[in-house]
Amino acid sequence: MRNKSLTLMLAVAVTLLVMTSATAQDPAALAEESAAYCNSTATDELVSPDVIMGKVKEACELLEKEGTAAFPKFQGKDSPFLFAGTYMWVHTLDDGVMLMHPMKYKLNGKSIIGIKDKKGKRLFATMNKVVKESGDGWVDYYWPKPGSSDGVHKVSYVRGCTTADGKSVVVGCGFYKFDETTTAGLAIN
Repeated sequence: MRNKSLTLMLAVAVTLLVMTSATAQDPAALAEESAAYCNSTATDELVSPDVIMGKVKEACELLEKEGTAAFPKFQGKDSPFLFAGTYMWVHTLDDGVMLMHPMKYKLNGKSIIGIKDKKGKRLFATMNKVVKESGDGWVDYYWPKPGSSDGVHKVSYVRGCTTADGKSVVVGCGFYKFDETTTAGLAIN
């Protein structure tokens, strides 16, 4: 009888562990957590282009070292890549497939190359063109803020890199809040 009780307790513990792990890995819950954390980092201060460029460079260095295994570091509460009300995303350079978007997880694994913003701009195609021609650059377009569905004007920095597992990717990050001083001198596509 004692072995049966011990076996039952062990089975319950394993079931709870699996359920907890599944909940922690639920893409919708993780996206919601990422959006909430991202929004909690927003301030009234404008983010400088140098900060955005520095974070994208840091993300590329991480991907070059760890490959796609680093994707969990771009999501969730306390991620250093969710900051100042913004975030990083990663998509492929050659065919424009979203590999990692911390909030729009339903895009992951899908071709995004044809997506147009509310003004008709093929934003991801433009990003890929900039990276192919220059290695990096700035692109403006309309995209929803985290937790919203309304597209607002956004300016993003994109940079190409190759992950440790050999994928040619575009890493991007941008700001939703800017003025003419913030964007002065940026060659925006």
